[in-house]
Amino acid sequence: MNIDKKDLGSQLAYAALDEVPTPKADAKEIVGLVKHSGRIKGYQLSDGTTVSKEEGVAMAKAGEIQGVGVAHRNDTEYLKSLPDGTEDNNLGSLPSVSE
Repeated sequence: MNIDKKDLGSQLAYAALDEVPTPKADAKEIVGLVKHSGRIKGYQLSDGTTVSKEEGVAMAKAGEIQGVGVAHRNDTEYLKSLPDGTEDNNLGSLPSVSE
């Protein structure tokens, strides 16, 4: 049986997520990252608003942000891009913005 490496990568990426919320029809997209000393502190949304990392996680869980899943490191939850085969819309590829 041949396993497509792209499919395997997507499966592994989804397995690393704690939750993949279903976005609502009017869910916003993350278009920028608010960083402080190189660390993500928040997100700029497609409607121009800026939210903290914690607010972004809560919004994603409520279906208000699309294209992301929720993961955790230690006791901190954060958002990760859902794998879609495109690199340029990954959170790490987004521009940094000021609060």
